[in-house]
This record gives sequence, structure tokens and C-alpha cells, in this order.
Amino acid sequence: MSKTKYQRIVLKLSGEALAGEKGYGIDPQTVQAVCQELKEVHELGVEIAIVVGGGNIWRGSIGSQMGMDRAQADYMGMLATVMNALSLQDSLENLGVPSRVQTSIEMRAVAEPYIRRKAIRHLEKQRVVIFAGGTGNPYFTTDTTAALRAAEIEADVILMAKNNVDGVYSADPKLDQSAKKFEHLTHLDVIQKGLKVMDSTASSLSMDNDIPLVVFNLNQPGNIKKVVLGQNIGTTVGNANN
Repeated sequence: MSKTKYQRIVLKLSGEALAGEKGYGIDPQTVQAVCQELKEVHELGVEIAIVVGGGNIWRGSIGSQMGMDRAQADYMGMLATVMNALSLQDSLENLGVPSRVQTSIEMRAVAEPYIRRKAIRHLEKQRVVIFAGGTGNPYFTTDTTAALRAAEIEADVILMAKNNVDGVYSADPKLDQSAKKFEHLTHLDVIQKGLKVMDSTASSLSMDNDIPLVVFNLNQPGNIKKVVLGQNIGTTVGNANN
């Protein structure tokens, strides 16, 4: 463990990260590539928890815009995260990495219910724990889930894996060539500047519990391992005292 900067991590994966170039659904090759990187990190002795989104299958906010009841649409999104979690688990197990899926909504036929102490025990036994189903409540994003679970399991850091973006910028770098990349920010900076790192609830929760974030490009092979080893990539977000 002396080689790694972090011992227990929460990796926040968007649903889109599993869709590959298709942009929709689950791409097995993309999932396998992500899991291969996770295997390399796992072999370093790092305890890995994952919070996965469901935007590659369904977004509750879009359903709400279409006239659906927002709570109903959000529950559908929670089910989409379970599908993504099961695909990650299958790929990890095929690579010889033991894993468990825990859901905030009970569905015991396919996954364990979320129990904090059990999740921590799995991590201590070097099993990857995949948190699905969001917080189990509508109106909360999986960003908030990542911050909540990180606080509950006392993770050292949240790794925010982004698609084709290598950090946090002052504006959208695809639209504004003068956009400035930040190497370091505080949680308060993120909230006050309205930077779209996490939603405001997740940022506040991370700030209040002093949980650092590293925002990096998932599509650059090896980046997860580089972050865990402490290499200076992406953007680091923390409190002013650290």
C-alpha cells in the first residue's frame, strides 16, 4: 500500500461511460476495458467501491420533461443503474476480481441490499463493491449517492470519471477555446462558481465531510491507476485546509 496515495476509493462512473461510441445501452467491450483497469488497481491492494449511473439507459429528468411523474421516472433510472452494476460485476468476475452489488432498493434475487457495515467488510476482504439504485430516493442524483456512500464507508477520495474531459474548466472547452483548466479547486469554489463537477447537494456533502475529489478523463487508458498512485492528472477538489 505504500505505493498508492489512496487506500479506499469511490469511483463514480456515469452510465454513458459504459455505452462506448454507440452512446446508448451497454457496450461489452467498453465495460471490459474499464474493468481491466479496475483489476490493475485492485491488484495494488486498493479497496474499490463504485457508484454507477444509468444515463445510458434512462434519465429520470428526461422522463419528467416528457410529462411523467418525476418520482416514477427517477425510480426507472434507479433500475437502469442496477443493470449497469450487474454488467460491471459480471465483467469483473470474469477477470477474477471478486465483487458484490448492493442496491438501495431491495431486489434480493439479483443483489444484496445496501448495508453499510457489510459493504465495509466486503472492502476489507478485497471485494469490489458496486453501489446501485442511487440513494433509493427520487430527486437525488448518483453524484449525491457517491458523496453519501463515500462518507458512510469513510473513503479517502471520490474519483469522478468523465468522458473526454480531462478536468474541470471555467467553461465548456469544446465551445470556448479560452476556457481555463483548473488544477486545484475547493468545494466552495465549485459551488460559488457554478462549476458542473457535481450537483450542489453532492458538493455540499463532500465539503461538509471533507471528502476530496479527483476529476479526470476515463477515456485515457491507465488514468484510474495513475490517480490512485498520486500522479498529478485532472483536477483535484478539496477543502481549503487540504
